[in-house]
Amino acid sequence: MILLGFSQNRSHFYFGETEADPLSESRKNKIAVEIYGRQYVIVGDESESHIRKVAAIVDEKMREMKSRNPSLDTAKLAVLTAVNAVHEYLKLQEEMEKYKYKKD
Repeated sequence: MILLGFSQNRSHFYFGETEADPLSESRKNKIAVEIYGRQYVIVGDESESHIRKVAAIVDEKMREMKSRNPSLDTAKLAVLTAVNAVHEYLKLQEEMEKYKYKKD
């Protein structure tokens, strides 16, 4: 699980570092990544390689969306990327459900 937050006293977003954070135990990984030219720190209980892979895919998808929609600002680009990622996720879930029912 990767959590998102924003700190007013920092110049970047961070993930999962609030006082009520369930990841505040020693098991979390804190990884600096770059997504679409901006630095982020992601904190999560997944491995460093998994967190880096997630960040790389988000960066790749944002750049892909920008090439198709060059007039979008960064905020709209991020939303479009998220919408497309959720769409792809839902399509995969549907495919898995079809496979599950075929198997039974």
